[in-house]
Amino acid sequence: MSIGEPIRFRVAFKPTPSIRKAQRTVDLERMVETTITFKGRYDVSTAPKAILAAEAMTAIVLVDHAMRAGLIPRVVKR
Repeated sequence: MSIGEPIRFRVAFKPTPSIRKAQRTVDLERMVETTITFKGRYDVSTAPKAILAAEAMTAIVLVDHAMRAGLIPRVVKR
């Protein structure tokens, strides 16, 4: 890798925790088929937020490495 070359990496995210659509499941206590629905906050698509989170985390890591290498001076004196 040389200076000015784009940084490329892969990221993975866990699935959205809840979906508002009714879903089939099994009640393990009674061993019967049932449906569950989630009410309240949910995210239909995490893609727009995922891109921002990946960019922000990349910036934090790059600045941290640059500070450790002495390329960026520390603002707070210890």
